[in-house]
Amino acid sequence: MSRTGTTDDGDELLTRLGALTAQARAQAEMQRSRVELAHALQRGMLPRDLPVARRLRLAVRYAPACQGLNVGGDWYDAFTLGDGRIGLSIGDIQGHNIEAAAFMGQVRAGLRALASVTSDPGEVLARTNELLLSLSSDLFATCTFMRLDPCAGVLESARAGHLPCVWATADGKSGVAEDEGGPPLGILAGVSYPVTRYELTTGAVFVLLTDGVVEGPCLRLEEGLDQVMRLVGLAAVAGMDVDALAAALIKGAERVGHDDDAAVLVVGLDGPEAQP
Repeated sequence: MSRTGTTDDGDELLTRLGALTAQARAQAEMQRSRVELAHALQRGMLPRDLPVARRLRLAVRYAPACQGLNVGGDWYDAFTLGDGRIGLSIGDIQGHNIEAAAFMGQVRAGLRALASVTSDPGEVLARTNELLLSLSSDLFATCTFMRLDPCAGVLESARAGHLPCVWATADGKSGVAEDEGGPPLGILAGVSYPVTRYELTTGAVFVLLTDGVVEGPCLRLEEGLDQVMRLVGLAAVAGMDVDALAAALIKGAERVGHDDDAAVLVVGLDGPEAQP
């Protein structure tokens, strides 16, 4: 083989490698742009302000996936209902892409709109389920929706395939909610979602979260919920500020061993004499 032939082959190989490198770089930049857009969608769809009411203490934390090129569709929401009670929701969209982030916005908006018609948690989830089925999307959502009367200390909850809540009281009791729940939203038609009623005492804490906080390659779900339960129990006994508790919980999400989104919504109740 001549020297010229060898040189030509080498040049052709370098050209091909250069083209492949440029193609890979362009694809990576495109995917990175999609992730940045999805994060912007998430930030824009999450509530900027939390409702204020007598006795009520609310705190939230949200940590988008920060490794790799995936992005999920976790969300939280808290808003005042027409009768003055508080609507609370948290959920997770199946999938990790920009479509999941956009679908999250549809679900959250649908929950809010339907809660203005009927605030019964089971009915809100049932109607949202039918709404999502009418969209004919391949995606589905897990969700918990709650209606809270902070003055009376009554919390009503319905769950659609989502993680159970964690609770604790100021006298040292704590646990994982054992409400029945129903299937995720957007899968089966004609589903009903049972409602569980809780009586909150002064100093009680309820924590809503997504699986990015408690489950991953380094942590089984049961272990993660147990860790959260112990932390929430200690926080309730110590009278820890709900904002500090939310920060501690989202910090723990770093130990689960994956790059999923993570969301936390902490609900606390002060005594009847407290002011907002």
